[in-house]
Amino acid sequence: MIAETVRPVRQRGLLGFIERVGNYLPDPTIIFIYLIVALMLLSALGAALGWTASLPFSGTNAPANAEIENGMLTYRASSLFSAENIARLFTEMPRTYANFAPLGIVLTIMMGVAVAERSGLFFALIRGSLRNTPRRYMAPIIAVVGMVSHHAADAAYVVLIPMAAVLFASVGRHPLAGIAAALAAVSGGYAGNIMPGQLDVLLFSFTQEAARIVEPGWTMNPLGNWYFILGIVIVFTPIIWFLTDKVVEPRLGTWDEEIDDQLRADLEKGALGDDERRGLRHAGIAALLVVAGFAALCLWPGYTPFIDQNAEGPIRLQPLYASIIAALFILFLLTGTVFGRAVGIIKGSADVIEMMREGVKTIAPYLVFVFFAAHFVAMFNWSGIGPIIAISGAEKLQGMNLPAPLLLVCVLLMSSVLDLFIGSATAKWSVLSSVVVPMLMLLGISPEMTTAAYRMGDSYTNIMTPLMSYFPLVLVFCQRWDKSIGVGSLLALMLPYALCFMAAGIAMTVGWVAFDLPLGPGAQVFYDIPGHTAP
Repeated sequence: MIAETVRPVRQRGLLGFIERVGNYLPDPTIIFIYLIVALMLLSALGAALGWTASLPFSGTNAPANAEIENGMLTYRASSLFSAENIARLFTEMPRTYANFAPLGIVLTIMMGVAVAERSGLFFALIRGSLRNTPRRYMAPIIAVVGMVSHHAADAAYVVLIPMAAVLFASVGRHPLAGIAAALAAVSGGYAGNIMPGQLDVLLFSFTQEAARIVEPGWTMNPLGNWYFILGIVIVFTPIIWFLTDKVVEPRLGTWDEEIDDQLRADLEKGALGDDERRGLRHAGIAALLVVAGFAALCLWPGYTPFIDQNAEGPIRLQPLYASIIAALFILFLLTGTVFGRAVGIIKGSADVIEMMREGVKTIAPYLVFVFFAAHFVAMFNWSGIGPIIAISGAEKLQGMNLPAPLLLVCVLLMSSVLDLFIGSATAKWSVLSSVVVPMLMLLGISPEMTTAAYRMGDSYTNIMTPLMSYFPLVLVFCQRWDKSIGVGSLLALMLPYALCFMAAGIAMTVGWVAFDLPLGPGAQVFYDIPGHTAP
């Protein structure tokens, strides 16, 4: 049973080291409190030693924390203990929190997602996608569904992974192979998807704050990684298919046990009822109407609110990119509502409002975390330490003459190592982005490409660490079919996927830069900062 408590086996060697170190790490919120204290001390040291950094600058308007001197844009370290910064910290505390870009974005998206999730739409989509799957094509279909199901947040772990095991067992295939394929897609392929969603918006909101350290006018494009994340699906799906069918399942041996009553009951749960099928049809129509409505606002003759007629090139579409957040909110809200009405879960507007409230309640820990993250990012900017580190780091990297692909592989590997100890993608990126995004911007690499490299590194190591938050739950799913499975067994089962994903991810990142492929609509690998010259 899922509710059963699992006491993980204590590991030795590298896995044991990772497990022990990870257990000593505090909550991400506490980590940010420590970072704020360390930043304040560092800023005082920098101000006392007179730390500065300069860039050639041909613009006219300097950022608030810099000065223009003889054609150079100069940043100076400012002590966060100064009277001005202490006053700013306390007088602007509510504004610093409320104006933090990720906060409003996440709240907006989650209110829509909450309706789609609590109405049962996401669960029905996952079950409907896998129902009647041909035996031969189970692995690739589970791979695609697993990566698409990231829009359903945690539903993929709770629904898709155990259901994959049931489907494999029902056709005489080993259920642990089904769990392995699903976990590889859901967790190891976390960066992949067919369409951008709330994860893209959340990560890019941190990217935007970091990019504005050196270019205050930089605005995020939620579609900035669309082609890249789609490429991950295309690359990872055949890897999951091959490894599941040719490597993992043969090692597990044949599965010839009888299907018991519990398994038959689980299979019946996977079947969609008439109401759910009708609800999915209604949700599909609603989704098409949302897409058509936004397309009309771009193409209607004489009335194009989402097109900037005074701009040229990709910038003309900036209003459309900015509207993606609202579009996702409306899409999830409307499709979830019509599905809920069809299945009888939603009987009136009060039910929708209650679902939205419950959605906000579930992210209460995030609201606490963001309070400290917002102040860390703001204080990082006030101190001038961010651009000084970025400019100094960029100068050193330029002196080493490292090619752009190698720089991004370094970001990818840094992300993957940190992911072994800290599971939260947003917690890591909220810290890393403040340094690596502006540093690589100064070397001509776009914020979108840096974000893509980070996402790749943060993805495949999810299945290499027992510290992943859903690892104990997956272990329970495995032990239903084989009581002898322990932490080490599950890690060994997933290791081929992780190693192949790592090799493919590095190769894909290098290839994307080498061929200068577009990352998404209006998003390129390389980037020039207006008014700046590379150090």
